[in-house]
Amino acid sequence: MSYKSILVHLDTSVPAHPRFEIALQLAHRFHARLTGLFSTYVPPRHAFFVMAGTAVYYAEHERLRHERAGALERQFHAELARTKIDGQWIAPEGYANDVVPQYARLTDLIVLGQTDPVDPEAFVAEQFVEHIVLSAGRPVLLVPSAGSVAPPGRHVLVAWDGSREATRAIHDALPFLAHAANVSLLRVHSPSDQSPRDRIPGADIALTIARHGVKIDVREVSVEADTPVGDALLSQASNLGCDMIVMGAYAHSRLHEVVLGGATRTMLQSMTVPVLLSR
Repeated sequence: MSYKSILVHLDTSVPAHPRFEIALQLAHRFHARLTGLFSTYVPPRHAFFVMAGTAVYYAEHERLRHERAGALERQFHAELARTKIDGQWIAPEGYANDVVPQYARLTDLIVLGQTDPVDPEAFVAEQFVEHIVLSAGRPVLLVPSAGSVAPPGRHVLVAWDGSREATRAIHDALPFLAHAANVSLLRVHSPSDQSPRDRIPGADIALTIARHGVKIDVREVSVEADTPVGDALLSQASNLGCDMIVMGAYAHSRLHEVVLGGATRTMLQSMTVPVLLSR
């Protein structure tokens, strides 16, 4: 099993360039076709026309967007040629939450960037990452917005709680697990856990994955009731020297809002290494 197609979301933010480098190296590792999807925040025209003179601002915004997109597209094709990777560039028009999912569903792995509140160019749409994770039906590799991040997958931490989402995440991450030098499966116990008879032991899922040629080190930790599971995962990832976390994404839609589970919310806000999320 491998990823045969990878899609990376690109925009005009600073983290877009290292995110592209990671996607490029993953495409080389998995011999995958790479699609660069350019989508930025596009202000609605009617919002500008309510004030005199704003039509000029809209036109200037459009000009700069196309100029930056052109420069990034040239770099994208140059890197594909240099690395001899097959791929394509697409820049669909429209609101990102509407147009990105239809392309995301046609790929094996989606590479997105963590929302960066410091960089205004990183804003693409309301709850963009959450929306793609919930609607694409494909695994999403989320890259931290801060710091220098190497291509992930040397030592992978798998978060396991026996749920459908965690099971889906493990199987979606199999190409990474097969290439990893070390895989640690972590079960976090807290007083609010379900009854023991309903749990699927980590050793059982480790045996299932071992049939794919992946050796997994099973670990269990206990936390206090007031300790968020997400914090425990990040702490263990740091202690073990992991460069990637695999976990199920817990969320549901409520009208136009995506409501995240606690651990998922912690990861999206405080991640220190790339996180593969599956829903």
